[in-house]
Amino acid sequence: MHLEWWSVLPFAGMLACIAVLPLIPATAHWWEKHSSQLLVAVSLGVPVAAWMWVLGGWEVVFASVVEYFQFITLLLALFVVSGGIFLKGDIRATPRNNTIFLAIGGVIASFVGTTGAAMLLIRPLLATNKERHYRVHTVLYTIFIVANCGGLLTPLGDPPLFLGFLRGVPFTWTFNLLREYLFVNAMLLVSYYALDSYYYSQEPAKAVHDDDTEIEPLGLKGSLNFVFFAAIIAAVAFAPSVDVHAIETGHASPGDWIPVREIIMLAAAACSYFLGSREVRFKDNQFTWDPIAEVAILFIGIFLTMIPALHYLDEVAGSLPLNEVTFFVFTGGLSSVLDNAPTYATFFEMAGQVAHPGGDNVAGVPELYLVSVSLGAVLCGAITYIGNGPNFMVKSVAESDGVEMPSFGGYVGRAMKHLVPVIAAMVLLFIAPGILWKVLGGVLTAAILGLDARLLSRSRRLALADQPEGGD
Repeated sequence: MHLEWWSVLPFAGMLACIAVLPLIPATAHWWEKHSSQLLVAVSLGVPVAAWMWVLGGWEVVFASVVEYFQFITLLLALFVVSGGIFLKGDIRATPRNNTIFLAIGGVIASFVGTTGAAMLLIRPLLATNKERHYRVHTVLYTIFIVANCGGLLTPLGDPPLFLGFLRGVPFTWTFNLLREYLFVNAMLLVSYYALDSYYYSQEPAKAVHDDDTEIEPLGLKGSLNFVFFAAIIAAVAFAPSVDVHAIETGHASPGDWIPVREIIMLAAAACSYFLGSREVRFKDNQFTWDPIAEVAILFIGIFLTMIPALHYLDEVAGSLPLNEVTFFVFTGGLSSVLDNAPTYATFFEMAGQVAHPGGDNVAGVPELYLVSVSLGAVLCGAITYIGNGPNFMVKSVAESDGVEMPSFGGYVGRAMKHLVPVIAAMVLLFIAPGILWKVLGGVLTAAILGLDARLLSRSRRLALADQPEGGD
């Protein structure tokens, strides 16, 4: 099956709608309606799916539909269970306590998902800082760390990594990214602590006094839901799902059609919803279905329009200048302006078509490239509000609490200042250390040459000074 370049246009159009329509005043209100989003998703996705069915057979569409079902089931389960947990209390909003909050969020994000961790922590973090005047930077770093960079260690952490798991990447492989995870999050925490210390010193005296006196011990409500979290984690790690390959090849047994993993996750979500405290879910957490409904609707269009795009990229992958650095740049760059899950899927497929002279393969992808794609999708999804689903959710919660969040461009500027330098340092240290040594070597060489030039100039001046007056 050969596809032309224009076959990717529906996919590009779908992503462009997600990125642009909310920002245009004339379409922003229309786009907020789920019916409008569904209209766009179905109008673009269904004709593409029908065309691919005729062109390449039912198998290509079936695989995408199953993958969508697996993907959205995980997000739904994590969203519902996290909505039943509430961390109450109001401690002192010191730089130390705020940094500990973010560090905890960065750890649990890999195990309850960036969406779950962000929704779990943003409200108590805002409550802790409600007496303080400067709060915007705390919300921004919550997006950086909890809603994105903290989700790097397991397929549960961020949707792109779960798509990799569905494509055959072992559940524990992402633990190989531990050093990058520790470096990026540690640097961000240090950066936040320094920034928050400065802002804390600028707080009005009354704000500091109120913060010191209005104290309520921390407490956890809805702890039963951690049992359901454990069930979801166990299901992802050990339970089987629909065996797409066996079905497509005609060798499927009845059990290969049963999505055991998704049944367990949906059961855990249902138990959380019906057995958990309704006061915690609806009063404390102000739970609504809108965020997950929006994700589910938009990804219908994304997964369907992505079918020809992935096939086309498979064909052209060999002609692109792809290596460990460019895989990170391409994946990260697109993940920052588009949703990072389909971007990961696109470059994952491309990486599987590019030969590498050495190293191991993981799920048919050279491990060196898989590292770059994974890091680019997860970390760079924090560069804009639209790079990852939880980003806008955190922004919305903060604005409803009275925090004046930056505009789209203002947020990007803050990310370029505080986040991108950390990511760039990580790339130079772990993905492209050769470039780092070349840069350092060039700087050292320039310094030596400059020193030699200064010494030579000084020697000449001394020699001229030592000559007798009048010359020879």
